[in-house]
Amino acid sequence: MTKMLTAGAATLCVLFAAGCTDLKPIQAQIDDLKSQVSKLSSQQDGVKAAADSAARAAQSAATAAQQAQSKADAAASAAAASQQCCDATNEKIDRLFKKAVSK
Repeated sequence: MTKMLTAGAATLCVLFAAGCTDLKPIQAQIDDLKSQVSKLSSQQDGVKAAADSAARAAQSAATAAQQAQSKADAAASAAAASQQCCDATNEKIDRLFKKAVSK
């Protein structure tokens, strides 16, 4: 029985030793995973740069839109003032004609 246990233990040691020497495929997979992570990291940097560029463009567009709105508001104010002036002038002319006709 002791010989059988010793033989079994020896067999297990040989099997474990054989199993431990087969690390090269696992190492190849680990190296492959490392290269994939590196590639994804560089792609992530590219995506981040594109997102930052898009954010800057959006901010620039928002600033341009605010400036355009400001100019449009100023133009509308000038147009309203001009219309008031025109209305006042027309009233003066109408009063003058009524005054001239009534004499």
